[in-house]
Amino acid sequence: MGLFLFALGVLVAGYFVYGALVERVFSVDGGRVTPAGAHPDGVDYIPLPTWKVFLIQFLNIAGIGPIFGAIMGVMYGPAAFLWIALGTIFGGAVHDFISAMVSLRNDGRSLPQIVGMELGRRVQGAMGVFTVFLLIMVVAVFVTTPAGLLASLTPEHLSVKFWTVVIFGYYVLATLLPVDKLIGRLYPVFGLALLVMGGGILGYLLFSGVEIPADISGGLTNRRPDPDGSPLFPMMFVSIACGAISGFHATQSPMMARCLKSERMARRVFYGAMVAEGVVALVWAAAAIAFCGSYAAVGEYVQSHGGGAGALVNAICNNWLGVAGGLFAILGVIAAPITTGDTAMRSARLIIADTFSISQSGVLRRLLVTLPIIVLSFVLMQIDFGILWRYFAWSNQTLSVFTLWAVTVYLARQGRFFYITLLPALFMTMVCVSYILFAPSGEPRPGAGLPVDVAVAVSGVVAMVFLALFVRWRRGLPVGVTD
Repeated sequence: MGLFLFALGVLVAGYFVYGALVERVFSVDGGRVTPAGAHPDGVDYIPLPTWKVFLIQFLNIAGIGPIFGAIMGVMYGPAAFLWIALGTIFGGAVHDFISAMVSLRNDGRSLPQIVGMELGRRVQGAMGVFTVFLLIMVVAVFVTTPAGLLASLTPEHLSVKFWTVVIFGYYVLATLLPVDKLIGRLYPVFGLALLVMGGGILGYLLFSGVEIPADISGGLTNRRPDPDGSPLFPMMFVSIACGAISGFHATQSPMMARCLKSERMARRVFYGAMVAEGVVALVWAAAAIAFCGSYAAVGEYVQSHGGGAGALVNAICNNWLGVAGGLFAILGVIAAPITTGDTAMRSARLIIADTFSISQSGVLRRLLVTLPIIVLSFVLMQIDFGILWRYFAWSNQTLSVFTLWAVTVYLARQGRFFYITLLPALFMTMVCVSYILFAPSGEPRPGAGLPVDVAVAVSGVVAMVFLALFVRWRRGLPVGVTD
């Protein structure tokens, strides 16, 4: 219990202390006109209440990520608790907040445009293709999974194909309609429900007398049964993404930056939503080992139920929260992924429209941009889920690397304390490079299959090269540049 409470305290204190520092570094200005106020278009740029923007942002970035990712990641042992807490405060929340603030200061521009401004047009082009492809992968993954679950819960004539069409149709509507219609009305409800579910599990952990066998007597060593095949670094840092740091979030932040009424609310919405997600991830990591009894038992339970975390989520909710828990479990494994897929499709539309300067004021123009996304999503849906997911995991974290380096350059241009993003950029560079070099080819993770010590050493060299390039570039900056 002690490790769990410590990590929970770090998350709460981190929001108030480090979050305030990050806000001060960026020099938030409540008097600035936000994109929503500067040119509301009734479609994407629509001023919304702050509480609603927070809940939409929270659900956008969360979905099932902090639940499933935390359960799969806690198999690595007590280090998972520290990564969730420290990764969220010093990595994910900073990543989400700064990328959102840069978008706010630049008319709500999408991620590839932000990266292009700081790293050059060639990088912007590559980043645009990479980001849109990642988002389309999200759409494909989060159509097939909930469709299969819904088919298993409904009469036989309502097949997977039927639910796939229904979910896909909903995605298209959520992409084409103004943000305050479907998303603005449904997301706050689902976002609140996801928080209530996490709060219910947290209450059970704290007040029911259940033991959380964190077992820190053996230190932070890897507790997986195959530590050589899945070393703590880098594998845990990719397994736990949405509960610590995730590149996907930077594709969502600009969408909500177009709806925020004041910069003063940015820390509450963007830094705060990531901290809330970290708390949810921490709660589910603790719940998994408390319910199963040990780190090893979590792995055994997951493997005995098809290798996914869905069965464990359902069992915990039903056993600890009763009838209400069963409803929350359905929300967690069905509604949450659907609400990730629809905003992924919407974000892809916005990125394409921004890239080619296509006005989105008319529904036909929005449909024109959305059609290729629909076609590519359908093509990817024909690929095996396991293959899609393994490439998504690495691509997601690689996206965070691009984002962190871009916002580091931005802060340096403005003469601000850029170390708050430089250090996470270096760390995540090492994570992503070592992951793709180590992960055995042909396993559930793609990679070159190099020995882990070689992969980590090479990743360190790559990170130092990036650092040297950054230092060289910074020396050429004019003195006294400000926003």
